[in-house]
Amino acid sequence: MKFVPAETIDALLDELEEYNDEQYEQAMQAFSEAQPYVFSYLFSEENFHLLTEDEKGYIQYLGLVIWMAVERINGKIPVVDSETIGQAEEQNYERIETCKSRRFEECLESFFEDTSQEALLSFVVEAVTEDDEEESLVVTPAGRETVFVAVKTVLDVLTSNQS
Repeated sequence: MKFVPAETIDALLDELEEYNDEQYEQAMQAFSEAQPYVFSYLFSEENFHLLTEDEKGYIQYLGLVIWMAVERINGKIPVVDSETIGQAEEQNYERIETCKSRRFEECLESFFEDTSQEALLSFVVEAVTEDDEEESLVVTPAGRETVFVAVKTVLDVLTSNQS
């Protein structure tokens, strides 16, 4: 799996910002066809029923960004199955639960120890942690862990299939 640089992520975010509703729907449709189980996971009410509607939409958007960035650099990714997604999600929750720090941000630092996709992981961490410049954060303190684990799971499964 080739490294996805921050420049690719930034360019993609800029592109998505310019999308109209139809282009965005087409991108989501392409994502759902290319990765039906990942897409289904991101839209699962069972997994995310405690999140706000904004947080659910944010997870879906972040998943789309990761998928597009990984495919832009690495080409088509083999379809990821539900079992792989479940295992990755479980590992991410375990890592957070075994973190000795009480600060969420410090727990997230441990995820950098064994990733080959630092830029994508930084993107995910920044998406769920507070930014002084950001006046209204989409992710609530109660939803941070769930949002992080969901998006980190997507990152893991989309970048671990190829070498």
